[in-house]
Amino acid sequence: MSSTTPSFLVIGGGIGGLAAALALAQDGHDVRVLERAPEFTEVGAGLQVGPNASRVLERLGVLDAVTATAFFPNHLTIRDAMSGERLVSLKTGDAFQQRFGHRYFVAHRADLHHALLTACRDSGRIELLPGKEVVEVQPQHPGALVRCADGSVHSTGALVGADGLRSRVRRLLVGDAEPVDSGYVAYRGTVPIEELAGIGGLREPDSMVIWAGPGLHLVQYPVRRGELCNQVATFDTRRYTQHVGDHGAQLRAAFAATCADVRAGIALMNSSRRWPLFDRPPVTGWSRDGITLVGDAAHPMLQYLAQGACQAIEDSVALADRVAAHPGDPRAAFAAFEALRAPRTARVQTTARAWGEVLHVDGIGAHLRDALAAHQAEDDYSVVDWLYGFDAAGTTNAAPQAPDTAHCDPAPDTALHTTREIPA
Repeated sequence: MSSTTPSFLVIGGGIGGLAAALALAQDGHDVRVLERAPEFTEVGAGLQVGPNASRVLERLGVLDAVTATAFFPNHLTIRDAMSGERLVSLKTGDAFQQRFGHRYFVAHRADLHHALLTACRDSGRIELLPGKEVVEVQPQHPGALVRCADGSVHSTGALVGADGLRSRVRRLLVGDAEPVDSGYVAYRGTVPIEELAGIGGLREPDSMVIWAGPGLHLVQYPVRRGELCNQVATFDTRRYTQHVGDHGAQLRAAFAATCADVRAGIALMNSSRRWPLFDRPPVTGWSRDGITLVGDAAHPMLQYLAQGACQAIEDSVALADRVAAHPGDPRAAFAAFEALRAPRTARVQTTARAWGEVLHVDGIGAHLRDALAAHQAEDDYSVVDWLYGFDAAGTTNAAPQAPDTAHCDPAPDTALHTTREIPA
């Protein structure tokens, strides 16, 4: 069964794939989306959304739908997981909104995915095909021929790979090895706010709180209008090799020495499932001959800046705008898209790695981190201007952008824009 695809074919129906499809459709293009799962759904729990992604969601017309059930924290706070002491906090209220044009909010991943899915269905230009497991991608200059496990074949001159960390499309373009295993794992889940507060496990109910400790951290923030608390417990499994095979015992051992607030949260974690944390170093070469990548397929990153989904959302309008700038020429459009996005996403990838080291540092390093954090004012947004002030959507309400050489994050300047050339 062969099918000639509309203007664009997107492989992957997650947040990145749907956002890309929606942005292209809103510019007048017909799009087909192939999703391997039997239905379009999103797994996971909470999701943090910074202003850099909010302004894109606003342009896509889904921001109101996403924020209808979201929670807007008043602070982003880091606390010591061992002592409970507050280390640093950033206000995210009126002054934050005035600077960046949008509040910082947290939502359930399923709510964001549903808003994008509904908008795609309502667009009239997007064909959504679930149950399409891609088994082969053949380049055809330009574009590709895509074969699915059900025997269907889809031919396109413009292919967008949004198929995640282990992207089949990426292997065709970049051909790199397995993703990098950080050694850390994450346990994720939501619990009723009342249940967590009832056992003393919610120190700041109006904030997004990171409890940082040696080789571990716990993130807590409300979702679904503040009715649930999303928790993410992360730790370095290499420190607890005696508990290999018993995930619950390993989780409890990792957080056994933390303060009472953290232990209360850990006591409510479901330890039956966990996610190993992978990323890849930044690369170039992920756009060629009418094929490109978005989201984790192009630039998978560790979770420490909460930017994985946000960068995929940024990709969507950047891609659509480059297509609009190169009408009828997806090869030129995709090349321009990568040239625009690669430095930005490389910086986020490498800074996420650096922030992981900052959160998990031990000994004298932790004392130095805490001493520096103590001097950070709650309304000093210079440290996040580069991240939240970035304007992928082309609107005018973002914070002014500093020159690209003026780095305000803890990663070394030489690492922030490093990419690795992959021969074509």
